[in-house]
Amino acid sequence: MNVAVVLQGIVGILWLLMAALIVLAVVRASRGRRVSSLVTAILITAISAILLTSVSAGLVFIKPEERGVVISALQPKGYREKALEPGLRWVIPYFESVVVYSIARQTYTMSIAPLEGEVRGDDSVAARTADGQEVFLDASVIFQPDPEQIIQLHINWQRRYADELVRPLARGIIRDVVAKYRVEEVYSTRRSEITQEIAETMRRKLAENGLLLVDFVLRNITFSPEYAKSVEEKQIAEQQAQRARFVVEQKRQEAQQAIETARGQAESARIRAQGEADARLIQARAEAEALRLIAQALQENPDLLTYQYITKLAPNIQVMLVPNNMPYLLPLPSMGSSPVITTTLPTAIVPTPTATP
Repeated sequence: MNVAVVLQGIVGILWLLMAALIVLAVVRASRGRRVSSLVTAILITAISAILLTSVSAGLVFIKPEERGVVISALQPKGYREKALEPGLRWVIPYFESVVVYSIARQTYTMSIAPLEGEVRGDDSVAARTADGQEVFLDASVIFQPDPEQIIQLHINWQRRYADELVRPLARGIIRDVVAKYRVEEVYSTRRSEITQEIAETMRRKLAENGLLLVDFVLRNITFSPEYAKSVEEKQIAEQQAQRARFVVEQKRQEAQQAIETARGQAESARIRAQGEADARLIQARAEAEALRLIAQALQENPDLLTYQYITKLAPNIQVMLVPNNMPYLLPLPSMGSSPVITTTLPTAIVPTPTATP
């Protein structure tokens, strides 16, 4: 609760009460009635109001986000050299007064939007770049009074520091810094560097005047209609060139993909052919080894071929056709108990009699 405000309210009530008592006393006196008791009440109320008014004039409540500058007729310099800290403070009534300053963060905005900045209408900062192009910048300065220099701030600027210090200082620094850079650097490649340079310069200048820079925000950059059109045309051309490069790269990748596909197919065919050749070679080697083993077996067992021949004949064979003038390679098997009769003819038909039991 703000005790100073409550006390001021009580003082106001007392003065109203005294006025009412005076009016009542005048009315009663005009009617010939006694007013001695009312006079006493008026005197008591007046003394109480004067005392409380004096006390109220000496009590000042400073909020946490505030500092108070004491203007004093009793000090050689006309002010106390130390500002009032937060809390309920006392000054000498009628000889000292307090000017309260907020030390909370404040924002001063300069914008092209008519209702966005501190000044109505287009309040953007017009600046010239190093190559002569005109740009318009929207910016916000976030700052706060330095609690340690609040007295000096009051002496130099009073409450005019936002409009008469922050605004012209920011606009001048922005123009000076932008003038060092080319237009494409301002809006693209070196924008963060420009913002940092503006902030550092402004921080130093504000500190010299009792203000602390919290942040500087470069919100927007616009151009003259002519340059904006040229930038748009340049961007369109760059987009078209980029699209053409993309198409070329896509075609190159497709060609490379086709080459890799053909190379893969050729490698696959080579591997498949190599596999088939290796398979045939293995088969040939196997067949040669089989023939070698067969020849070796025949050499060691001459009757093996006869045995194989006999096992391949059908059990009910009766007639055999053999070529003319050809020797018998193998002895003919006997069927039953009778021998098999053969003869050599141009085309020989050899009957085989049925064996009798």
